[in-house]
Amino acid sequence: MPLTRDEKTGILVKFQRSAQDTGSPEVQIALLSERINGLSAHFTAHKADHASRRGLLKMVNQRRKLLDYLKSTTPEKYAEVVERLGLRR
Repeated sequence: MPLTRDEKTGILVKFQRSAQDTGSPEVQIALLSERINGLSAHFTAHKADHASRRGLLKMVNQRRKLLDYLKSTTPEKYAEVVERLGLRR
């Protein structure tokens, strides 16, 4: 379920702070969210794939940590990212 180069570039353009930004929390959260959403179709077809489920849980936890960090440092950016991604928070 890796993202293609075009998909990553599209996400970067939407969420980056500047032209060279690839590692800000907003970008990382958006990339993780896209990968998490992509795994949902995989799990409908492969219900017993527990190794990938573990990876999914790690991604969800990493996104949660990044969201907590963003909320504590810049709450207005946090609210914007949650709204744009449609997360339940």
